[in-house]
Amino acid sequence: MALAIFDLDKTLIDGDSDFLWGEFLSEIGAVDVDIYQRKNQYFFDQYALGKLDINEYLAFCLAPLSQHSRATLEEWHHRFMQTKIEPILLPKAQLVIDKHKAQGDTVLVITATNSFVTAPIVKRYGIEHLLATNPEVKNNKFTGKVVGEPCFQHGKITHLNRWLEKTGENMAESYFYSDSHNDLPLLELVDYPQVVHGDECLNKIAKERGWPSLDWH
Repeated sequence: MALAIFDLDKTLIDGDSDFLWGEFLSEIGAVDVDIYQRKNQYFFDQYALGKLDINEYLAFCLAPLSQHSRATLEEWHHRFMQTKIEPILLPKAQLVIDKHKAQGDTVLVITATNSFVTAPIVKRYGIEHLLATNPEVKNNKFTGKVVGEPCFQHGKITHLNRWLEKTGENMAESYFYSDSHNDLPLLELVDYPQVVHGDECLNKIAKERGWPSLDWH
């Protein structure tokens, strides 16, 4: 038995859930369309370049959560799942997940995207364990702030180490599936790094190091 870790965006799904959530909010009129879409695209481009200021980005993307009730947000997320996420789920990704589970491996998703957006997606794939950036909640309402360290770049390792201590799991024979060079710290930590739909930078590194490059489209 081993630990099989998966990134979410552009790995298990054919798109970026955080970006698509922003597009969804724009489409339903929950945010100022012109301003929000422009900033959403800016941060998406910064992430691709490896230059994202994660704290600045989180302040931007968590703000809408603080402006609406949990009931409203849950109803919106249900529609978001139907219209934005279901069409980009990847059957080949599900097969890999199911194979690991059949082998008795522990399956875990680790993502920088906040847990409100990602938890239902991870559940849809039948995955029990999720490590994500955690939005702060007070009096059953999101505050727009983050609890603890963002689950991003080296922060993913911080979250993972705490989870390992809590669960008693270990990294022996571990796998990590990811598309992004931003995940290089964790890819270098596992025994079996797996590049899925890799970006240009990560594909180059994978070729140099002999890492598998997978396509689940």
